[in-house]
Amino acid sequence: MNYSAALAYLESLGTFGIQLGLKRIEALLAELGNPERRFRSIHVTGTNGKGSTTALLTSILHAAGIRTGMYISPHLVDYPERMTLNGQEISREEFAAMIGKTRLAAEAIQARGMESPTEFEVLTAAAFLWFAEKQVEMAVVEVGLGGLLDSTNVIAPEISVITNVTLEHTDRCGGTVAEIASHKAGIIKTGAPVVTGATGEALTVIEAVAARKYSACSVLNREFFVSDVVIGETEQSFLFSGPAEPPQRYRMRLLGRHQADNAALAIHVCQCLAENEPRLTAAAILSGVAEAHWPGRFEILPGAPTVILDGAHNPDGVRTLRHTLEAVYPERAIVFLFGVLADKDHGEMARRLFHPSDRAIVVEPNSPRAASACEIADEISGYVAAVSVAADIASGLLQAKLWAGPQGIVCVAGSLYMIGDARQLLLK
Repeated sequence: MNYSAALAYLESLGTFGIQLGLKRIEALLAELGNPERRFRSIHVTGTNGKGSTTALLTSILHAAGIRTGMYISPHLVDYPERMTLNGQEISREEFAAMIGKTRLAAEAIQARGMESPTEFEVLTAAAFLWFAEKQVEMAVVEVGLGGLLDSTNVIAPEISVITNVTLEHTDRCGGTVAEIASHKAGIIKTGAPVVTGATGEALTVIEAVAARKYSACSVLNREFFVSDVVIGETEQSFLFSGPAEPPQRYRMRLLGRHQADNAALAIHVCQCLAENEPRLTAAAILSGVAEAHWPGRFEILPGAPTVILDGAHNPDGVRTLRHTLEAVYPERAIVFLFGVLADKDHGEMARRLFHPSDRAIVVEPNSPRAASACEIADEISGYVAAVSVAADIASGLLQAKLWAGPQGIVCVAGSLYMIGDARQLLLK
């Protein structure tokens, strides 16, 4: 199977959509010889911040000299972004080979009466197979959706991480914070510690599940702490303190108060692992945090005007984005290129993101789930100084740059689908 054939096969599976449940992935992995049992793992979920935390953990483990795999979703531009080894994406050739092997396994279980695996299940199985074949020591695995019934929830992690919990995916994970927290807490395994940044009702649910499973639960700002966050235009620093060590200042390229919290989760996880892993030294953790990067998350691109790409795609995410914009560029009006999916609470997103001095250009992301640009423009017109609709992302970027001028700021936000396309155009 070549890369084009692999993409065609994955596209054919897309017709099955999202089907939560573990029977298909368990059968598929069994057919492949259960590769998920051949490496250690850390499992990461949360409403926001799970991708950044996954990237931070991966960077620290790599800095420590640990052979590290990372599995994320979705990708920004291309499928191989989802699978990395020591920070390097899987090659297209290896990706195609893994998909080919997984397809044969999928056809074998279908021949025995099992329904077809979904696209995400095939990708997950292919990633685990690649990790096993590459003799990965530790894989950092990001949940696709929820946790309890997500395809990744077949691993037995050393530690589970739940970044935070807010209302999202209510159609699949429940209509309340407690119900969503219950889904995310589904990644907690008996006897394996859990580290979380959750608060309030969500934390209550997570702690109850952890107690039932005899899993130690460490909570941000209770067992470990972040303070004195200093945000600059290219990096930030913060103090981290844990239960047994004095405060330590860390530096990082990922910007925003929320990224300090994500880093704290990763630091605490690695300090816990260090009890049985001598390579996870204090120096390795410092270096890994400093070197971590995460494309499309407050990513500042060089040039004039300044262009920021941020994958904020829900109300909590855009609120965090606005806070970071105000910290890095205080009292500056922003030109937004904004596009959102129809199933998001775009009214609440607009209320939290835009200021009256801002201007916005609305475009439809390249997704069948995209919200109408004209309808979104009408909805946000009362929040901004000016709004316009662009025919596509390329023309939207051009218009945004013209509005901003050489000294201005353009922020592309609202949908990860759009972020990926915009990034590809801007980095040509």
